[in-house]
Amino acid sequence: MDVPSTPNVQTQHTVMSHSREETTALGEALGRRLQAGDVVVLRGTLGAGKTVLTQGIGRGLGVREAVISPTFTLLREYYSGRLPLYHVDAYRLAGPAEAHTFGLDEYLYGDGVTVVEWGERVEPLLPPDRLEIELVYGARGERQITLTAAGLHYAELLRGLDLPTPPTSSQIGDEEAR
Repeated sequence: MDVPSTPNVQTQHTVMSHSREETTALGEALGRRLQAGDVVVLRGTLGAGKTVLTQGIGRGLGVREAVISPTFTLLREYYSGRLPLYHVDAYRLAGPAEAHTFGLDEYLYGDGVTVVEWGERVEPLLPPDRLEIELVYGARGERQITLTAAGLHYAELLRGLDLPTPPTSSQIGDEEAR
């Protein structure tokens, strides 16, 4: 399927989350801005907060039911919000061929918002324009969340968010000295 893309347009922003509530709030802010056909790819180790962020996205879309991990079902679909939310967990997929057989492309190019956890396992199937979010544990249990917009649409989406500016290294040193 040919999908227009805007290569070479990439924007990156990093924020720190110090709690489950902050991660959920970030997801909610994203969910309010996401549109039909948007694809969000989540990367991070087990327990990094991928599902928590997706719960926030669901809240921002107005999903009324509980958003839970699709680990053992591969996909959970939610239709109670302003747009459908397709939550895919590619962890158990053997690779792109199995994801294609599963019908992943129907969700990626569908009428809702598709969130793919463990997207690196199905990388060749992912559209070139997408929002990638990496969640990394910090030394004190916080999460460093890096949002990378590939394509103009996603760059504009990030610009429209009220994301905090990450502290500089000198600010971090000042905080540690306190």
